[in-house]
Amino acid sequence: MASNAPATTTTNDKPVLHTYFRSSCSWRYHASVIQNARDSFKTLPGRPCAIALDTKGPEIRTGNVKDGGKVTYKTGQVITITNHPEFAENVTESTLYVDYPSLTKSLVVGRHIFVEDGNITFEVVEIIDAHSLKAKALNTHTLTSRKNVNLPGTDVDLPAVSEKDKQDLRFAVAQDLDMVFASFVRRADDVREIRRVLGDDGKHIKIISKIENLQGVRNFDEILAETDGVMVARGDLGMEIPLEKVFVAQKMMIAKCNVVGKPVICATQMLESMTYNPRPTRAEVSDVANAVLDGADCVMLSGETAKGSYPIESVEMMHRVCREAESVVCHPPLFLEVRALTKKPVSTTESVACAAVMSTQELGIAAIFVLTTSGNSARLLSKYRPQVPIIAVTRSERAARAIHLYRGCYPMVVADVPRVTSGNIAAWQSNVDTRIRWAVEQSIEMGLIPAKCKVIAIQGWQGGSGKTNTMRILDTASLQDLPDPANYDA
Repeated sequence: MASNAPATTTTNDKPVLHTYFRSSCSWRYHASVIQNARDSFKTLPGRPCAIALDTKGPEIRTGNVKDGGKVTYKTGQVITITNHPEFAENVTESTLYVDYPSLTKSLVVGRHIFVEDGNITFEVVEIIDAHSLKAKALNTHTLTSRKNVNLPGTDVDLPAVSEKDKQDLRFAVAQDLDMVFASFVRRADDVREIRRVLGDDGKHIKIISKIENLQGVRNFDEILAETDGVMVARGDLGMEIPLEKVFVAQKMMIAKCNVVGKPVICATQMLESMTYNPRPTRAEVSDVANAVLDGADCVMLSGETAKGSYPIESVEMMHRVCREAESVVCHPPLFLEVRALTKKPVSTTESVACAAVMSTQELGIAAIFVLTTSGNSARLLSKYRPQVPIIAVTRSERAARAIHLYRGCYPMVVADVPRVTSGNIAAWQSNVDTRIRWAVEQSIEMGLIPAKCKVIAIQGWQGGSGKTNTMRILDTASLQDLPDPANYDA
């Protein structure tokens, strides 16, 4: 999303994850967008949406064309590509400036240089000196100023977090945002550097590492161990590795995220043709569906909603395709595979989550209700891919917003039930039952479960994160028989 108008949402749709930011816009504008979004979320009390900031990340760009014009490079033409500052404002038909300090150190003869998303490709034919090289244009194209540059197959030596990124990350902390989409993550140290910049005040912010270069793919295991989630950013990734290998990288990254239970987003050109057309291509529909079947927790629209002519239709189409794809997923084999690949021993919370998902397959369960403080119990339930919805009941709006990342989860914020001390077991259990009863009523009203069904309720024996250890099987028709803490004087 990229509009500064208040959004409208219906109670029948699961809220979408919102990203709003363009680095060229002012922070005041961003702040107004955030406020408009939060005002809109108030139309869905108890079901807040998450807001993420997409960082600019380390990037390479060309210089400015002389006099603000255009330059055309023709097939077979040999030009000089340089990082010498004197050409930064003077790109010509014979000389192209690129703002990468290690240009001649990183490249060797035969390597390719992609400019403007690969609209023109140059092949390095000679290294001239410490600043310049000769390159041959492999196709004809006209360039304007400040176009992006990709160096496929080359390890790029750039700082993980630029000064602009640091300012943006501090803005994310000040605005109490939920997630950061960290661009061009190449190694685990990049994630650690972002955490350092976020500091203690931003430790709640989830870091979603965007994998969009060869280094990120090669170092994926160490990145996955450090990050909160992953975005398969196929646009720039398709510039950095051969196109026919992008789907292999996508499937590899999604599978590894699934095994460790970390959320993974599939992004870029999902419904690209809907930027200008009311209907997607058949190939795009298959692409979205296959991302769901691969195991993606989220699929993301970008240009389709940021600048497209059919933003609402794009979201509706994405929603329908995802629902249809989910309907053909065979969940029991997924559960068995994830359980087999999970390293043992696991935590008590994960063991309970695994048992709950197994029970849904054997008992005709309609939904799993989980009381969660941090959202971790919901994440672990999602990891084992139950074939029923996960209703995550929490007092924390911050946790609820983050839970939107996890596949199959519906966060609900319960605010009207008074707190009781977990030291009083009877009062604590009565309070738990009230929250479960409320969530069941909300779920029936929303159409997530039928009025009469069996559900699983997961809770802890006391309050706080990491205390989940209890699973109960309940019949919604008899929930009124649970004790009501309204009669308890706490």
